[in-house]
Amino acid sequence: MRITCPYCGTRDSEEFSIQGEVAGPRPSAQPGDAAGIAAFHAYVHLRANDFGLTKEYWYHVNGCRRLLVVSRDTRNHAILDVTFASTKRGEK
Repeated sequence: MRITCPYCGTRDSEEFSIQGEVAGPRPSAQPGDAAGIAAFHAYVHLRANDFGLTKEYWYHVNGCRRLLVVSRDTRNHAILDVTFASTKRGEK
């Protein structure tokens, strides 16, 4: 599988380390809030592991050392889109 890093260009997937699927916003949990704690537990430990289109975090270990969001199809490993996980510096 080949991943096109927005900074380094097209590279083999062996240069990257998968960090897991992109989850929604982090829920807040206060001590004693059972529903909040259950939501936080689900956020941290339970993943959808969908068959088909998914978004995952990939870290470019042997390159620019940036965290990327890779949109891919798990049925055939086709890469649909790659973006930086953070665009704080105006990167796209």
